[in-house]
Amino acid sequence: MNRRLAVCLMLLIALATAGEALAIDEAPAFTDEPRQLRYEALTQELRCVVCQSNSIADSNASMATDLRRLVREMIAAGKTDDEIRDFMTARYGDFVLYKPPLTARTYLLWASPVLLLLIGVGSVVAVIVRRSQRPLAADDTEPGAGS
Repeated sequence: MNRRLAVCLMLLIALATAGEALAIDEAPAFTDEPRQLRYEALTQELRCVVCQSNSIADSNASMATDLRRLVREMIAAGKTDDEIRDFMTARYGDFVLYKPPLTARTYLLWASPVLLLLIGVGSVVAVIVRRSQRPLAADDTEPGAGS
């Protein structure tokens, strides 16, 4: 009974502290509203280079923490949003942006959904045309034949 109580108590303590362990940037970065909104918007549009599926605002990786701190420092230093994005893309490439610009390097990335759709439609049309040109077998001409 004592062991069961101890296990339950440890689980209760672990659950009570789990929320704080997962918290990311609890305190606002800036006291004035415009800077805080800029900070939040920029951290949402920059991808964590470690996680790759989260923004730096949503990631608790140490790299994301460093990038959030860097964005905070650059905003405090008076840098514009474009200057911050340019700095990040110069350092980490277009991959750091959730919406990379349409350039010669990213053209295939932007065009790939349309190209894949066209290849798929073309394949289906080719199969249909091939099947329609195939002669019918003797069994296919009489209803009920071959059953």
